[in-house]
Amino acid sequence: MSYIKFDKEQVVNLEYALSREVIRSNRAGSFSSTTIVGCNTRKYHGLLICPVDAFGGERHVLLSSLDITVVFDDKSFNTGIRKYKGDYFSPKGHKYIEALEMETLPSRIYRVGSVILKQERMLVHYEEQYLVRITVLEASEPMKLQIRPFLAFRSIHELTHANMACNTRVDYIPNGIKSKMYEGFPELHMQFSTQVEFVHVPDWYLGVEYPEEQKRGYDYSEDLFTPGFFELEANEGDVIVFSASTREEKPSGLKAKFTKTVARKTPRNSFRHCLETAAQQFIERRNGKTYLIAGFPWFGSWGRDTFIALPGIALAKRNKLELYRDVLDTQVGRMKDGLFPNMGNVGNPAFNSIDAPLWFFWAVQQYLMRGGNDAWLRYGNAMKDVINAYSHGTEFNICMRDNGLIYADAPGKSLTWMDAVVNDVPVTQRKGYACEINALWYNAVCFTLDLARKARDRKFVKEYEKLPELINKSFHEIFCSDEKGYIADYVNDEEGKNFFVRPNMVIAVSMPYSMLSADEMKRILDVADKELVTPRGLRTLSPGNPKYKGTYSGNQEQRDNAYHNGTVWPWLLGPFCEGWLKVYGKQGYQKVRKLIFGLEEVMSEHGVTTISEIYDGDPPHAPNGAISQAWSVGEVLRVIDLLENEYANL
Repeated sequence: MSYIKFDKEQVVNLEYALSREVIRSNRAGSFSSTTIVGCNTRKYHGLLICPVDAFGGERHVLLSSLDITVVFDDKSFNTGIRKYKGDYFSPKGHKYIEALEMETLPSRIYRVGSVILKQERMLVHYEEQYLVRITVLEASEPMKLQIRPFLAFRSIHELTHANMACNTRVDYIPNGIKSKMYEGFPELHMQFSTQVEFVHVPDWYLGVEYPEEQKRGYDYSEDLFTPGFFELEANEGDVIVFSASTREEKPSGLKAKFTKTVARKTPRNSFRHCLETAAQQFIERRNGKTYLIAGFPWFGSWGRDTFIALPGIALAKRNKLELYRDVLDTQVGRMKDGLFPNMGNVGNPAFNSIDAPLWFFWAVQQYLMRGGNDAWLRYGNAMKDVINAYSHGTEFNICMRDNGLIYADAPGKSLTWMDAVVNDVPVTQRKGYACEINALWYNAVCFTLDLARKARDRKFVKEYEKLPELINKSFHEIFCSDEKGYIADYVNDEEGKNFFVRPNMVIAVSMPYSMLSADEMKRILDVADKELVTPRGLRTLSPGNPKYKGTYSGNQEQRDNAYHNGTVWPWLLGPFCEGWLKVYGKQGYQKVRKLIFGLEEVMSEHGVTTISEIYDGDPPHAPNGAISQAWSVGEVLRVIDLLENEYANL
């Protein structure tokens, strides 16, 4: 029995079915994504989405969708589905779905009269190739299959419309065709495992709508190009494999390739296996470098997200130290003036993150704890570069003041992870001293000093050995309040201390080197537990605050205003749960276990078999944002690993 499955009643209910999406990556920059019934609801949906070097490596939708039509008794039954204006869906192929399973591959069973078809779909690892295996399970008489591809050839962030520049010509190749709508793009090779006839009738399908883009306040209507359709005869027992690829394939090998590729896949037959397979999707190997993608479908490789997600992605259970090193090495190679890229594509990164370099130290600590004994030899120079850059000052007015604490003030910039900006004004004003930044700073300095002492780096030790004591003293003077019982979120020269209840203070508790006493940790965690913890993660602001936003919806400005003002983030369960176990030990074990394994409920929601980026602050905590987020998955895996290893014998 499949772990994740959907029955006919669920899939014919479009409100239910269209709210559940599937994402698969090839681990080399390409991905495939759509809803469980195959109806694209986002501009980011498509069956074959690939990076295109001619356009800076940005990902582009090549194959948007595929209509598979069953023809018998002079009647046609199209199993595809698209949305048009006025909530009109055509065709309505979802009504033919009998069952849908997600265990190894997204697999749909269609019943059309006396014909039963099984469609299994996959993206091939490390290749830009999308495969569909069609199995005729039952057919009382001969029939035909017509397969019509819909092409977009545009950036995932844009939409396309009918135009005269489109190349409508196709070239014939073994058992198929190749097509390229515009110059600069790769050719799309569409082939079958058996002989087919291609009917060349190029056309545009106008006004296809993407309701998720409409909800988000973006353009949501586009036109899709089809070069024509393929036709073949089929009988009961036949197995046909369709391939869409950026290179020509040998048709005779497609069936075997599909079978071999399936055999190598890990079944999604448990909560743990779902998370582990989701984790592998974020790894991207391109041009000799290894990156970690922050989230699907729209994020790229971000420094902060990489360092926070990587321990859970690469080390939890599997302990893939080589993979871990590859990702860290790639990031170190991109470092500039003590800063790591925060966002942007590989060729044009932005460095506006004060915490990414400090999370790097934490990531190296996790590496060392799991057997990475070459940590200092490999990363010591980079660590010292960050310490030196921060202590003497670097870009964005990031600098250490005389009190040993890190202060930052860059007008119009949000440098911490709460980084939403609307009309060049940070939504979450946190300039000055931020609590988690200085907790990370203290951890970084202490960790580097410890390794430097062991390596007998006397020069570094002499320069910085008195700094931890100064940081600790200043931190308590500036952030702590006996009256409040928790620490300030940030402090600056103009506003003084801001005591909004936010989850950043929990990060200070969780650090390996923490300035907080056991009593201070307990009080902080208790406040967070009371005001921030939900079954889906931690709120970014207490509901008692006038600025609290309980739902994440509307256009981009409305969503940005809610992003860090109440919206729940699952990744924050990592520092909270680690801090809770640190403080409460055996007494806290069951609470942490309940929190983490409670997320099994989301495996059949939003991003099916993975964890979303964010959830509403208000119950029932509806999922939102990216459908699969690396640090959501990574931190949950890391906490499971803590429960099963470090805290297993409590």
